[in-house]
Amino acid sequence: MSGEGPAPTEIRLHQKSRLMEIAFSDGKSFRLPYEFLRVHSPSAEVRGHGPGQEVLQTGKRAVEIRSLDPVGSYAVQPAFSDGHATGIYSWEYLYHLGENQERLWAEYLERLEKAGASRD
Repeated sequence: MSGEGPAPTEIRLHQKSRLMEIAFSDGKSFRLPYEFLRVHSPSAEVRGHGPGQEVLQTGKRAVEIRSLDPVGSYAVQPAFSDGHATGIYSWEYLYHLGENQERLWAEYLERLEKAGASRD
């Protein structure tokens, strides 16, 4: 992690709409659905330990973030309602998710469809 990119100036969890709102020092802000954050967890449990080892996350439409803990001055670690709590989301990774949200979400929906799986 380079730590060179924009840092968050504010992070808000909106429990009713299940969105994380995050504003960065460069003026950009993103609204990231909890489901999107959960299925794109940077944890080994989701990403695997190498290319091609990713585990498709299904049934996460209603997932909630129960807590959000700081990790040093470079990341946060959410605890999700399905028990997943091992993903450490660096500022750089959260910014990447925000910048690429539309493409990443479309790719996820495509993988779900190919697998005959569901968000529910």
